[in-house]
Amino acid sequence: MSADGEPSLTASVVGGTGFTGGELLRLLAGHPDFEIVQATSRSKANKTVGHQHPNLRDLDLRFSSPDDLESVDVLFAATPHGVTMEQIDEFREAAGTVVDLSADFRLDTEQQYDEWYDGHSRPELLEKAEYALPELNRENLEGAEIVASGGCNATATIMGLLPLFEEGVLSGDEQIVVDVKVGSSEGGAGGGEASSHPERSGVVRPYAPTGHRHEAEIQQFLGVDVSFTVHAVEMIRGASATCHVFPEEPVSKGDLWSAYRGQYEDEPFVELVSGGGGVYRYPEPKSVAGTNKAEVGFELDPGNKRLVVFSAIDNMMKGSAGQAVHAANVALGLDETAGLDIRGLHPVGSP
Repeated sequence: MSADGEPSLTASVVGGTGFTGGELLRLLAGHPDFEIVQATSRSKANKTVGHQHPNLRDLDLRFSSPDDLESVDVLFAATPHGVTMEQIDEFREAAGTVVDLSADFRLDTEQQYDEWYDGHSRPELLEKAEYALPELNRENLEGAEIVASGGCNATATIMGLLPLFEEGVLSGDEQIVVDVKVGSSEGGAGGGEASSHPERSGVVRPYAPTGHRHEAEIQQFLGVDVSFTVHAVEMIRGASATCHVFPEEPVSKGDLWSAYRGQYEDEPFVELVSGGGGVYRYPEPKSVAGTNKAEVGFELDPGNKRLVVFSAIDNMMKGSAGQAVHAANVALGLDETAGLDIRGLHPVGSP
């Protein structure tokens, strides 16, 4: 914020009509350091932002064409996979910092994109991009010009498992089975037949039993292979990861508390929730709905030589828009929590 109390940086959102675009606009509208100067949309050009996002009716802003980008300090790209890599030159010309919420710059190599996606048209820029999860990559984010916001399922999984590797509890050779349950907003505003309410309501549907693309991020940033399955469930916001880990050596609760506190004690957006009292004894998406927080917890199963790790995030926030703003704060040298100090609601319905 400038000396006169006005926002000191300008921001734009490309692809502002989607769910993540709307969340970005909501966060930036309340951010003390950013002034939103543009939100783009091909389908809603010239319509007010409130026409698409009823919670933003008070914003004096209309969607404009993405063909006419304003010059800004930071550009957030809330576009489908494949768009940013094709338009990265235009985005970088318009902004000193580009934060991409798609998968276009999350991985390190062209070979990974050949294996997990449909190739990459600008592989020479991959080494310039930094992963947006500050708890994992804070030091590298400072001054980054291309920031790649992580996938929500990968984010939930990494948040749960990261302390075990950073603090030496696991070696990386253990068997790890991950089951993630996600809300309908993960499918985006466009949705599809499987996302319609009559089809989605009441389901616990395995939609990616094997081979989910977010496995690539987990492999890259944790250095391990995981057996990964994703279910669609009846909630709107949220990603809940349950990781079954089979350590080669015995692990005590003391080891686990030491690892998780050591990793997360000073993190502003991580809460340790592990078997305490009350109804919400373990991480729960309802508890973090609308916030940039992650809840992480664990339980030991000595009889089966198993460790169960739980993590919960709002896929639209910590798994997308909130992570992007957090990373932009770090990249631009702002207060990390700026625009993100939002408490959740309780009680609340289906998040």
